[in-house]
This record gives sequence, C-alpha cells and structure tokens, in this order.
Amino acid sequence: MDVLNFLLLPFLAGLILTGIHAYLGVHVVERGVIFVDLSLAQIAALGTTAAYLAGHDLHDPVTYFWSLGFTIIGAAVFAMTRTHHQTRIPQEAIIGIVYAVSAAAAILAMSKAPEGTEHLKDMLVGNILTVSWATVIKTAILYAAVGLFHFIFRSRFLAISLGREIPNVKWWDFLFYTSFGFVVTSSVSIAGVLLVFSYLIVPSVAAMLYARTIGARLAIGWTMGALVSAVGVLVSFYKDLPTGATIVCTFGAALALMASVRAFWKPKALAGTPLA
Repeated sequence: MDVLNFLLLPFLAGLILTGIHAYLGVHVVERGVIFVDLSLAQIAALGTTAAYLAGHDLHDPVTYFWSLGFTIIGAAVFAMTRTHHQTRIPQEAIIGIVYAVSAAAAILAMSKAPEGTEHLKDMLVGNILTVSWATVIKTAILYAAVGLFHFIFRSRFLAISLGREIPNVKWWDFLFYTSFGFVVTSSVSIAGVLLVFSYLIVPSVAAMLYARTIGARLAIGWTMGALVSAVGVLVSFYKDLPTGATIVCTFGAALALMASVRAFWKPKALAGTPLA
C-alpha cells in the first residue's frame, strides 16, 4: 500500500497529461506540424532557464510566468508563419529552426550556471515521480479550463486543422497556439520536453492506425496514455530508472506493438469513415 500511495501522484499526473495532450495531438497531426509541441516545450524551457539565471527559484511562480511569456512569443511566431496554401518554406522548417535555436540558447545559458547540467537534464526528462498534490490539482484545473476553451470553439479549431478556410484564421491560430502554450508551460515543469512530446504525438499516431473519427482516436489515445503511464511509472520505480525516460521508451514500445498488430489486422473503422 505504501508503494501504491507513493506512485499514485505520478500516475494521476500522467492521466492529466494524457487527457489534454491526446486531444491536442489530434490537431497537431492533422495540421502536419508534428514538432510544434517539442519546439514550444523547448521555448518554455528556455524561459525557465532565463528566469533561473535572473535569480528566481525553479518552482517560483514568477518562473512560470517567464516561461509562459516566452511560449506566447513562440505561439505568435507560429501563428504568423502558418500558411494555408503551398509555400516554398514549410512551417515545419520554421518550427525546427526555433527548436534548435531555443535548445542551443538554453545550453549556452546554463553552461556558465552552477548545477547547469542537472537543470538541462530536468528540462529534457523532468521528474514526474516527485510531483506534489498541489501541482496535480493546479494542473488539472488549468487543463480543464483549456479543454473548456477548446470545446467552446471546437468548430473553428477543427476547421483550421482540417485545412478549411475561416475568417480571421491567423487570430484563431494564435489563440490555438497560445492555449497550447499554457498547457506546454505547465507540462514541461512536470514531465520535461521529451515526455511532453511523447504524450502529444504517440497516442495520436497510434490511434490513427485504428480509427479515423475524432471520438475513436481520442478513446484509443486516452486508453493508451493511461496504460503506458501506469506501466512506465511501475517499471521506473521497481527498476530504479528515470521515470520520464522510462515512460518515453514505454510509449515507443507500445507504439511498435500496436503497429505490428495493425500490419496483420485492418479494423473496419478505417474503411472510409470520415474524420469528424
């Protein structure tokens, strides 16, 4: 029972991350901006690094707003550079450049700071095993608010993700990426860049192997995320391994297994059902 009580919080954190990221992942995959989450996460980590170098504790509320500010700037860049027709420079190239520059800037900044190596490690893989009740509750409330926002404006966000033209598309893109930024800023502080990316992309990609409707994709993504979170946390605890990295590898193994099954079985849900 002591072990279960200790693992309860990281498991709940994993469920919360799964809930919002599996949904956002559907939009990201449909938009074809697969690495936008990784890029925004790295921008958020750069903001945290800047706050740390400015003298703020990593868990100080001020640090969160530094990180959020950097992320909103990134959201504005991605909203303005997104085009809805063919262009010589794909947005994925812009996203990759922003990620690389943000990562390099964080490395340069932390190279002169005490405990810089440990901070960079936390940014990459996080430390979800030590998450607190206060963090879990605050994160759940924030993600619920973001989820409600997306539910209210779901028709506009879905239209953009499916490539349809709507009025003020750049404004709605900015709102999408900004709400995304709120999620990523909180997620990175809990789970790190790599795990945040895995929660966003892997369940959505796995769901695409078996379903085309949004409802079915979400059901598969949420189920996969919950199971992988539980298995990853247990394995990391009993094998004394870094939790974030273990969950990321578990996601990879689960996706490989689902892809192998899919190679020998074609579900009826893929037989022409439209995405809706």
